[in-house]
Amino acid sequence: MDAKAIAKSNLDQALGAWIDYLNQVRINELVAKLASQDGNLQDSRDALRSTVETIGDRIIQTGRGGEKGMHGFIAEVAEVGIGNARKLINGEKPFCEWIDNNGPADIKIDGIEFQMKFVESGGSFSLEAIRCHLEKYPDFLRNGGRYEIPKDFYDAVKTLASMTEEEARKLSRSGDGYSPRQYRMVQDFLQESGITLDDIEPSLLEYDEVQQAAIGETLAREEENLRTVDQSLRDEAYEESLPTIAEGFQAAIVSAGIEGASAFAMALGAKLKEGKSLRELEPEDWSEIANETGLGTLKGGVRGASIYALTNYTATPGAVASSLVTASFGVAEQVNRFRNGEVSEADLYVNAEIVCLDAAVSALSSAIGQAIIPIPVIGAVIGNTVGSIIYQTAKDGLSTKEQQILEEYDRKQKELDDRLSAEYRALVSELSADMSTYMRLLVDAFDPDPHRALVGSCELALELGVSSDEVLDSAEKIDDYFLN
Repeated sequence: MDAKAIAKSNLDQALGAWIDYLNQVRINELVAKLASQDGNLQDSRDALRSTVETIGDRIIQTGRGGEKGMHGFIAEVAEVGIGNARKLINGEKPFCEWIDNNGPADIKIDGIEFQMKFVESGGSFSLEAIRCHLEKYPDFLRNGGRYEIPKDFYDAVKTLASMTEEEARKLSRSGDGYSPRQYRMVQDFLQESGITLDDIEPSLLEYDEVQQAAIGETLAREEENLRTVDQSLRDEAYEESLPTIAEGFQAAIVSAGIEGASAFAMALGAKLKEGKSLRELEPEDWSEIANETGLGTLKGGVRGASIYALTNYTATPGAVASSLVTASFGVAEQVNRFRNGEVSEADLYVNAEIVCLDAAVSALSSAIGQAIIPIPVIGAVIGNTVGSIIYQTAKDGLSTKEQQILEEYDRKQKELDDRLSAEYRALVSELSADMSTYMRLLVDAFDPDPHRALVGSCELALELGVSSDEVLDSAEKIDDYFLN
């Protein structure tokens, strides 16, 4: 029993199984992320659906807030629903709460109380409404509260607050929609009220988007946005699950290190089995060990990179990929021995077949072992060990008579191959000569010179088996053929 060969085969299959495991981990993470995203999408859609029902049943149907104030209550519910939906689509917990008690705050965001002001009248961008609320609840800001206004109003306030006097004087002729009066209003508010821009935040929605006639379209558009975000997250998860050069490099490095260490151990063990101790090893011995280690390291790197590429880009199982690499190394070694004159052409074919057969048995054994024992690497190693032992036992268990029968069969096959090869070469040579003669006659038969063409066509006809009596190769035969 070749224990060294089995150990080497186990190492090769273990590397293939480990790389297979790395790939499976990525796939499992992708499946888990996609399953989780299914739940995230459903939760976000439920949040929007609940928002639609609340706005319809508790605000629009009841006429809450009247014609002029209804959009304010719609804005509160929509802010909470859309904010939570945007969190849920990313797998985060809801963070908005509708207070709905007619107190100083309308909603809570991350535990912070907000008063929402969606007031267009007076052209103050809701700032006057904030001033009135703060006069009624002077401790609102000191207690940690904040204000929220429509997104487009906030953008206007922020723009006007950052302007200089010189820039404000150009507003009436700049055509950007603002006026010097609005600039002065914003500046006076910030200077006199004690409120800063840090106390105000933009809503997720603009003023026009929360009106009774527009809220349905706003929420429908938000649901479409959620689908876009959902698809983007799925695409991102898929991209993260793809094989990478970095992971392939890692597989190559680990494989090179393991196979290099294994080669060093085997080479050193072989020297020690010769009866030498470590102190008795000569520089030549260490040089041989170093060469074996270097070659093993190189093979390991190539093996790791090749298995990683095969398993990820050609859908090849790790056991099969490892065996393919092993077979490639084995065949390459036999070809090199043939070039050096160490083996004959017939031996090259036989040895290559044996290498491929050994690799195939290893792949099949590892795959069966991994299926029976679904533990990464362990199952493949156990399966390969059992399969290799059975395979070697079957090979070594042939009787002398059976071996002689196989050797005789192999001898006859070689003799048949040699005879058929000789016959094939003779036939090819004969065919080549016939084709050469035929091509020469064909050229002569179609020569532009009619006299040469006549002679050539006669030779071609005779070559193709036409009776000489029927060939018009003389003036008498030609006259007789055409005149009689």
